[in-house]
Amino acid sequence: MAVRLIVTFKAVAGKGEQFARAFAPVIAKVRKEPGCEQYTLFRGSDDPDTLVLLERWSDQAALDAHGAAMRARGSTPTDTLREAPPVLERYDAP
Repeated sequence: MAVRLIVTFKAVAGKGEQFARAFAPVIAKVRKEPGCEQYTLFRGSDDPDTLVLLERWSDQAALDAHGAAMRARGSTPTDTLREAPPVLERYDAP
């Protein structure tokens, strides 16, 4: 069963564009991971410092492997550009 994650980031005021640029290399790497069906970042039209990442993974095993890979990478280039920790919502696709 496919797994969908919606991750909301709040960038430091005025840093939304810089956040998106800094996150681009992460996106390129993750899209090559097995089981990644979507990994797309969007910036808010009304609030460009709010960014939403839509993820879709083929199954839980692929998501678990992604989580392990992200932990192994350690910090990301966006860590200093975040106002708060990201908010993660999980949805299972039927």
